[in-house]
Amino acid sequence: MSEDVLSHSESSSFRARCRAFLELHATAGDPLTFADNQKFLAAARVAGLAGIPYAEQYGGAGLTLAHEKIWREEKASFPYADRMFIISHGMCLPMINEFGSVEQKERFQADMIAGRTLWSQLFSEPGAGSDVASLQMTAVRDGDEWVLNGQKVWTTYAHLSHFGLLIARTDASLPKHAGISMFVVDLKAPGVEVRQINQIDGGREFNEVYFSDVRVPSDNLVGDVNNGWRLATSMLMYERVTIGSGLSEQFAHPFFDILVDGARSQGASVDPIARDEITKIYILETCKSLIGLRTQAEVKAGKTPGPGGSLGKLFGSVIAWKYRSIAGEIGGLGAVAWEDGADPMGALRASVVNSFRDGIAGGTDEIQRNIIGDRVLGLPREPVVDRDVPFRELKISTAKQSSK
Repeated sequence: MSEDVLSHSESSSFRARCRAFLELHATAGDPLTFADNQKFLAAARVAGLAGIPYAEQYGGAGLTLAHEKIWREEKASFPYADRMFIISHGMCLPMINEFGSVEQKERFQADMIAGRTLWSQLFSEPGAGSDVASLQMTAVRDGDEWVLNGQKVWTTYAHLSHFGLLIARTDASLPKHAGISMFVVDLKAPGVEVRQINQIDGGREFNEVYFSDVRVPSDNLVGDVNNGWRLATSMLMYERVTIGSGLSEQFAHPFFDILVDGARSQGASVDPIARDEITKIYILETCKSLIGLRTQAEVKAGKTPGPGGSLGKLFGSVIAWKYRSIAGEIGGLGAVAWEDGADPMGALRASVVNSFRDGIAGGTDEIQRNIIGDRVLGLPREPVVDRDVPFRELKISTAKQSSK
């Protein structure tokens, strides 16, 4: 990826090109279907506006990060026409581009960029959420294949995905962070079972995914054997940047906008106390956008995002806590409870029940604070008693230990 500086005329011309495309193709209604998302990306690929900073030989547009910045700025003013690809493009694509072999890039990237395939991240397990390194899923080498067994959970869009990036334990004789490897997995392969999870808001984006003797070609190993934790950490950094700052490079005030509409609908917009509280959300979201812009600078410089991505991620969760309190004052019971066919609070209600994930997805608030304290502020690390203990000797009660 290049970070070339564009001239004023080049910037203006490309911005106009992006805006013209978006005016034509990013106007579909809400909610958008998976087919709508794919249609938008297919059109972007034809127009040379998909995978803007990625190499042409791997299906990208071969342009610069300066072009990508303009594209994101213009895209932020239109409906989020490829929202279902936020993990696929925000996390999986940069991982394959940075750590994948040439053969993997040739096999996968063009289809990822054009939206022909959707990808998921398969990290969390029932007993390995914030402490992902305690994962129980195993990958055992069998000739030119790896055999996967285990379970993943909270996998977004797994029921729609074609492939995923998965981490599994490949050597239980090593400490828990050392014996992990990363694989590309075909989620339509024999032995893969996907079960959707019913969410409180009525959605079904999350899934449980079961693997029973699923065979993965050895060529699908990403990076080196037992080096998966380093790759997983990099992917989590991409995730926190995606969650904490989004894929836009503009100031965003989503909670503020919803509160304003909710206050007006409930007649609370004239209440000076309510107005003061809503303004606090505007200020907090402005600060979060500034943090996001700073974090995005690392990405624009062609670097894997660093621990600073946890700042935006944590700040987003703090804002969500404050937002829920204000929304409850404005909406009352209507902010958290409703009857079928009677949902007067609309977006406010949906955002309240969904906001709880902000403190969990991408790592809990506690994990983010540990990362910031350790890797950003340089504070002493918390004591660790299992750093050098072989995984098979750890007492983890959520599943049977591997004997490998």
